[in-house]
Parts: sequence; C-alpha cells; structure tokens
Amino acid sequence: MFLGRYEHTIDEKGRITIPSDFREALGEAVFVTQGFDGNLQAFPPELFERMSNQVQAISFLGSNSRMLRRLLFSNAKEIKFDKAGRILIPAFLRETANLGEIAIVVGSGEYFEIWSPESWQAQQVSLNDIEANDQRYSALDLQPLP
Repeated sequence: MFLGRYEHTIDEKGRITIPSDFREALGEAVFVTQGFDGNLQAFPPELFERMSNQVQAISFLGSNSRMLRRLLFSNAKEIKFDKAGRILIPAFLRETANLGEIAIVVGSGEYFEIWSPESWQAQQVSLNDIEANDQRYSALDLQPLP
C-alpha cells in the first residue's frame, strides 16, 4: 500500500527518486500516466493491467470511452527504475503536471500520485475544507469499521 507524502527534487534530465518503500512494492517498473486532477498517477504493473483491461472492455463507440482511452493510454509510459531508485519522467508528462525542480509524491492506497508543489498546495486547501468534505463524502457508501 502506498502511504504518506514526500517531497523530492527532479533533476535536469527529469529523474526523480521514488521513496524506497514505494519501490519495494513496485518491483522493477511503474506505469505513469496523466491523472485526473492536474497530476500524474503511478501504478504498479498488475494494477495498471487490471485497469487497462477494464477500460478496454468498455465499448469504444461512446465518445466518453474514447476520451478516457486517450487520456490514460496516450499519456502512459512504463518506466523502469535505475540503480539509484529513480525514474525518468518523460518531458510530455512533466509538462502535463507542470512539474519543475520539485515534486510531491503522494500515496493513494493502491497507487501513488506525483504533483507540482503549487497544485498539491491547492489540493490541500480543498482537502482541508470541512464543509465541502461533509458534502463530498456523505454521498459515498462508506461503511463504519466493525
């Protein structure tokens, strides 16, 4: 499980070190694609394959299905770790998420996200809005823990 929040530098070549506990859970590679919130999403290979199968099972005749396919697959890249535990984020993905010299790596359970500091700060403001959270989460079917 991917938990926590980490700030890491991105070098001039576009490489970022992924937290060691994240690397242990990933193995040799990670799939990175455009996220839905101005960020990047990074998936373990098994989860990316499951998600990809689900998306491909949706009929491509609907325009929303085609848009989802384009969003996920045209921006996806399998990236292998180097010996230093870094991944090279392609320029097109760095541009998509407005990444500069610093990135925030955020655990999201089964996957993790990569944010620019500015976008993450805006996300934090939203996450800390108590009234909005009440409305957002009350509609979800969250069962109390036993």
